[in-house]
Amino acid sequence: MHTQQERDDDRFASLAIILPLAVTGFVIAAGCWTLFAVVGVHLRGELALTSLQFGVLLAAPMAVSALLAIPAGLAAQRYGARSVMLWCLIGLAVCMVVLLVADSFAVYLLAASGLGLAGGFYSAGLQFITSHCEARHMGLVLGIFGAGVTGAGFTYYLVPLFHSAFSWQGVPLAYLVVLLLVIALLVMVTDDDPSNREASANAPPQRLLQLLRKGRTLPLCLYFGVVAGSFFALALWLPDFLSAQFRLQLGAGASLAQWFVIPGALSQIAGGGLSDHFGSARVAARSLAVCLLALGVLSYPPMTLFIKGVEGVIAIEFALPLAVEAVLVVVLGVAMGCAMGSLQRMVILANRAEAALFAGFLLVAACSVAFVLPVLFGAVNQWLGIRTAVFMILFLLLSASLLLFARDLRREERLTLLRGAE
Repeated sequence: MHTQQERDDDRFASLAIILPLAVTGFVIAAGCWTLFAVVGVHLRGELALTSLQFGVLLAAPMAVSALLAIPAGLAAQRYGARSVMLWCLIGLAVCMVVLLVADSFAVYLLAASGLGLAGGFYSAGLQFITSHCEARHMGLVLGIFGAGVTGAGFTYYLVPLFHSAFSWQGVPLAYLVVLLLVIALLVMVTDDDPSNREASANAPPQRLLQLLRKGRTLPLCLYFGVVAGSFFALALWLPDFLSAQFRLQLGAGASLAQWFVIPGALSQIAGGGLSDHFGSARVAARSLAVCLLALGVLSYPPMTLFIKGVEGVIAIEFALPLAVEAVLVVVLGVAMGCAMGSLQRMVILANRAEAALFAGFLLVAACSVAFVLPVLFGAVNQWLGIRTAVFMILFLLLSASLLLFARDLRREERLTLLRGAE
């Protein structure tokens, strides 16, 4: 008979092996989401793509991720998270092979759609790590796993590097090698958690729907979707925005965008860890407030103020310098990452037995927002002719989310007080 301490030690030992593998897989998977954000620029010239074709190519991985997230979560609960993770990684490896031989828009679009398997890996991977994690460290572990989004930033660095040294096809080749390595390691050193799989498989769909409707789970999924979707959409939009706003080369704009993506992704660890100590609600609310502060400043477009002076008109130019804009972008990314880490912890901790399913709901919400926002950004920019309108839209969106989140917290506090009075 094993003691509780021995069981905890065994669980920690398995987590020490599983978590690095899961994070590595998610780094590659997240890199697949933004692969065409940089590669697509080269393909646009080579294949003479229209703006519509380029937009579809850019959005396809996110759209398919949204479609696959919930089915992958259900499959992970029924057949085992490890099996679904392996199949998703194998599918991504096949997509990399297709990218190496593709020569037409239709084939590239097929490969871009296949990259949506990254969403399935996220759902299954989250279930896999939570089954080996204690509740008291849940926020930190989820934050470490979520930090795999840094793969989206690595793509901005790898594509220009490989393009200048060899060709952009070196990126899918490098991803393919790492994918095959992760697949081999998952097969050799991990196995499923049968008890968790059997318990999840016995849960009827009606109960899962009741869990989604119960309490604050559905609103929390939507709040996470708004924050994470805004993060992904801005990650896709920033290279072009920074290049146009400050007249930089696209490679320089992509390099600056890394300072939004990578710190933002890594700050999910801080958001989850702080939530373990101070509570998810407090961390999420304060992180969103910092987001609004940064977005409020970034929203101001370059402008000229004309003042009628004594001896003539005085023109005062107002524009954020590149250094200030870069600092604010980093602050925004870190705050959004902390908010994502805390909101993710709230949802998963409340629904641990169905972690894969609720990871699917989180990803559907995030990918749906990330799919819609770039289209909205483009339409508003064309209508207003103001590039910083992107930040205005995000300011309004996150303001509404913070107000509704605060309202839900107050309502929950009142209900708790009423139950205590009874």
